[in-house]
Amino acid sequence: MTQRISQAADPVATAGERELVVGDERPIRISAGHRLMHHDGKCSRPHGHNYEVTVRMTGELTEDGWVIDKGEVTSVIDEWDHRFLVEDGDPLVEAFEESGDGDALVVLDHPPTAEVMAAVLESRLADRLPDTVSDVRVTVRETSELCAR
Repeated sequence: MTQRISQAADPVATAGERELVVGDERPIRISAGHRLMHHDGKCSRPHGHNYEVTVRMTGELTEDGWVIDKGEVTSVIDEWDHRFLVEDGDPLVEAFEESGDGDALVVLDHPPTAEVMAAVLESRLADRLPDTVSDVRVTVRETSELCAR
């Protein structure tokens, strides 16, 4: 027998803001290379990580019944998968372009640290998400020892 739930007050219309977490128990994984051009240690050398990304969004429910479609979130993050992140002005930009691999680069205005990656992803997501989303927080885990929020 079909169960129909009907209420006098619409619980969705009165739900208020809700939080959606993408990648909480199973983070979104991307593989990317980077280097910190002005760093004095080994991170100044080109190297890579298997990053784990988690996104928390707060917002009103849409007519579709969600804060945001998960696919819209993962599509933004996937743009960095199997890419190399560098800071603007890094000589590697020219080297990648001359080798024909310019499309493998993501050039940032700041050093590609996990902290910068989290901030840039938050901004990129905020630009693409509907006005019903009021807050976006990104966590980028670079290693088991380093996590930026």
